[in-house]
Amino acid sequence: MNQSVQYNAVVTVLGKDRIGIIASVTAVLAKLEINISDISQTILKDMFTMIMLVDTSQSIYGIEQLSGELNALGEEMSLDIRIQHKDIFNAMQRI
Repeated sequence: MNQSVQYNAVVTVLGKDRIGIIASVTAVLAKLEINISDISQTILKDMFTMIMLVDTSQSIYGIEQLSGELNALGEEMSLDIRIQHKDIFNAMQRI
C-alpha cells in the first residue's frame, strides 16, 4: 500500500455477486461525504468481496450513523457491509 494513502476507517463488503454492488456502495459513501482512498475487490466463485480504505474526516456523520446507513444498504442488497475504525480493524486482524 502506498504510504501516502490517508484513511481512518475500513469498509468491507461480502455477499453473492450481482450487478451494481460497487455502484450502490460508492453512491452511499459519496452521499455521506466519505472519500475512498483505496479499493480492492474480487469474486471468488460467486462470492463478491471488497475492502475499501476510506477517509471519513469530511463527513458530518459519526461511525454509528455511517454503519447504520451501510447496514441498511446491506439488508436491501443481501450483503454484509461493515465500517470499522482502522485501529479496530487492524487489531482484529492480529487476533
